[in-house]
Amino acid sequence: MAEITPVKDQITADVLVVGGGIAGITSAIETAEVGKQVILLEKEPSLGGRVAAMNLYFPKMCPPTCGIEINLKRIRLNPNIRVLTLADIEEITGQPGNMVVTIKLKPRYVNERCTGCGECEKVCELERENTFDHGMSKTKAIYIPHLMAYPARHIIDPEFVKDESMKKVAEACPYDAIDLDMEAKTITAKVGGIVWATGWKPYDATKIDNLGFGKYKNVLTNVMMERLASANGPTKGKIIRPSDNKEVTSVGFVQCAGSRDENHLPYCSAICCLASMKQTTYIRDQYPDAEIHMFYIDVRSPGRLEDFYTKKQEDEKVHFHRGKVAKITENADNGNLILHAENTLTGKMTTTEVEMAILAIGMVPNAVDSPPPLDTKLDEYGFVAQDNDNGIYGAGVASRPFDVSGANMDATGAALKAINSGVRR
Repeated sequence: MAEITPVKDQITADVLVVGGGIAGITSAIETAEVGKQVILLEKEPSLGGRVAAMNLYFPKMCPPTCGIEINLKRIRLNPNIRVLTLADIEEITGQPGNMVVTIKLKPRYVNERCTGCGECEKVCELERENTFDHGMSKTKAIYIPHLMAYPARHIIDPEFVKDESMKKVAEACPYDAIDLDMEAKTITAKVGGIVWATGWKPYDATKIDNLGFGKYKNVLTNVMMERLASANGPTKGKIIRPSDNKEVTSVGFVQCAGSRDENHLPYCSAICCLASMKQTTYIRDQYPDAEIHMFYIDVRSPGRLEDFYTKKQEDEKVHFHRGKVAKITENADNGNLILHAENTLTGKMTTTEVEMAILAIGMVPNAVDSPPPLDTKLDEYGFVAQDNDNGIYGAGVASRPFDVSGANMDATGAALKAINSGVRR
């Protein structure tokens, strides 16, 4: 059985995996199932990463539960895996085969006796913005992060832990699992190699001031759309526009929102076109008569994914417009949005009015803000370079943009590199 709460201040493993998203989970499992000891480290309170917040994968259109739940079971049952959540790396020293990692474990304020019964939430008077739903909903100040959270244990938002009302919350727990005085803890890990699977964050859409995000309520991002369509999301899966909770009859998808743009992200994130086409399915399933407009520079659907694109082209309610949206304005009379674009096939300027617009924003590697140590090389965009020889190997979107399947394959390769980087001493 995988260990969650470390009982020693110094632990040892063959491989350390940094990041508990889909790539990190895959690297950890592949390492453990060949008999190697692995530490899976995640800075958030639970595993799952960005994939756990999705509604469906493309092209099979299945929910993340069908992949993540299986992998979490493999983690739970494997004694070779030690999971550390709320964990930050403070320092890494040494060389491949003999590396020492200093790890800070932030307090959860809830111990391993928690059963997730929810009695604490019932009496909690304080609320916090739900970051898992990108601020579109709220949770109590003591909460379980999401439906598939592992460990399935409550956590208290540190912003509220000293509030006097939290004492009543602690008293409500029938298992004495709440410890308001819990403190941070520092441990060290000796490992042979490291997989850096720290994933990505969505590009900050407020920086794209011509597209109205943050100014107009009915302009959303693609990651917000995933939560809006999810049964465990802020609207229980009902796609409605934020300004008036109205059912939608027309939606615009704005591709390359900030991407392939020297002022924002100069590169293509590779998956945005297909992600938007997937999201057109969410809308068409709920609203068969809705008109959908997708504005693009060029559609990127490599290999077998071309069939997915072809199927969308055959849908008479999905209209493809070749041209980048230059500006979004609002119709003050009804809250609708007007998409201004140049059709590059005809050369004509167009205006298209829709009830809601979805910005396809790109993927920014987290390594930009939190680069790996030991002089690990990054490329010009902040992704972990492939030619590092210091015992740290990028995996998944830490190394370049991937869809879920591609991230899994890349993570397996990174695990093999880390295992072979040297025998720990």
